[in-house]
Amino acid sequence: MIKKVAILTGGGDCPGLNPAIYGAVTRALKEGHKVFGILEGWKGMIEGNFIELNHNTIEDIVGQGGTILRTSRTNPFKREGGVEAVKRTFESLSLDGLVAAGGEDTLGVASKLYDIGLPVVGVPKTMDNDLSGTDSTFGFDSAATVGMDAAMRLRDTARSHGRALVLEVMGRHAGWVALYTGISAYADYTMLPERKWSWDEICSKVSKAHAERGYAIIVVSEGVELSSGQAEVDEFGHTNLAKQDVGEKLAEEIGKRTGIETRSAKLGHIERGGPPTLFDRMLGIRAGIAAMEWLLSGDCGIMAALRGNEIVKVPLKDAVGSLKTVTSDWIRLLEVLE
Repeated sequence: MIKKVAILTGGGDCPGLNPAIYGAVTRALKEGHKVFGILEGWKGMIEGNFIELNHNTIEDIVGQGGTILRTSRTNPFKREGGVEAVKRTFESLSLDGLVAAGGEDTLGVASKLYDIGLPVVGVPKTMDNDLSGTDSTFGFDSAATVGMDAAMRLRDTARSHGRALVLEVMGRHAGWVALYTGISAYADYTMLPERKWSWDEICSKVSKAHAERGYAIIVVSEGVELSSGQAEVDEFGHTNLAKQDVGEKLAEEIGKRTGIETRSAKLGHIERGGPPTLFDRMLGIRAGIAAMEWLLSGDCGIMAALRGNEIVKVPLKDAVGSLKTVTSDWIRLLEVLE
């Protein structure tokens, strides 16, 4: 029997989303099913905004960053009549199921919709790599690779000018991107939301490195708290970290305390764009295929998680129950390398 299915991407974009779309759509089309692409995530489900997907629309998307379906940070449970609107879109398209690719917020919505009877399967996506229930998410490898490359480039200019340079990378609650960036680019100090730190320790590391070789490199996760205060939040209650300027404030304070000329660089959305790495392409395609296979077989309320080298089923409610943060063994490794 021919089925009608849909796929959406929600939350922040990242490399690997298009490969996931490619995998899911290809799997459905293989058996002649009809596939709709919901535009702008849950916003598209609320507004009934969609396109039909076929082989032509997904032909060359695997190597593209971002998402051809576009995205938003919309939460239907925070919008008046939002959930009812999602149900209406399900009914108007006569959908047999939906694949939702996203992070904790997108999958959190998917889990709630499944609880009220809608057939949904999740594909985990986050460049922060902080989703529990899966060993890794696509987007992370690409982001950390960009971070490593940026840190190595900054090392060249820091060496040339005899400066200390602070690189701010993404990572709201978990410091995985900063961790991998700092280790792979052998930074002098790496600051994570999970790691205890002091100004004396940081300034000592910077001063020592500068005295020994004439420059220093510091990597900091955007989620590190330097001070408290009011901040803008989105519909999911997340602080607008783009306006916190952690790296800039850190560089200013290091300069004041050490007397070393210190500059900062902020990768920001550069980490989100660009073609996905080989790892993220493969993971996205595999997760997309698995999610669609399960959806077509009627196995819903789950997400396609990576365990070892296998794609396995994990209940959506388990995936969004807690964040996967950097553990103490990784922090000990950092301390050895610094």
